Amino acid sequence: MKGHKQVANLMKALAHPIRLQLLEVLMVEGEACVCHLEARLNQRQAYISQHLAKLREVGLVTDHRDGLNVFYAITLEGIGPLIEDAKRLVVDLARVEGFELKFNNIRDLSPDLCHCPKCERKVAMASVD
Repeated sequence: MKGHKQVANLMKALAHPIRLQLLEVLMVEGEACVCHLEARLNQRQAYISQHLAKLREVGLVTDHRDGLNVFYAITLEGIGPLIEDAKRLVVDLARVEGFELKFNNIRDLSPDLCHCPKCERKVAMASVD
């Protein structure tokens, strides 16, 4: 029975839209700092940190400090297919109920307000081109 409890704990951790979006950003962009995630999802730092703590608690993300920034990364690559399958499932369920369900492309959410070292390097490289 212990295995089912672990699955339930994992599903509980995934059962929040912001946590799913956080994982999606990390899947698409790789490692990211809190300020990047804050800018990408247009949420307060404390709110993002609270949800990252839950994901870290169940082992879905790991973190490391680099100077003043804390960077987060996904620990299991297998979580991506699980989330994508769940999204396909709810799209199919919505169709059965007679409506179309769409998801925002995570890349459409602008990180313009992020000034982390990773984003500043991208901006500097883009201005050289």
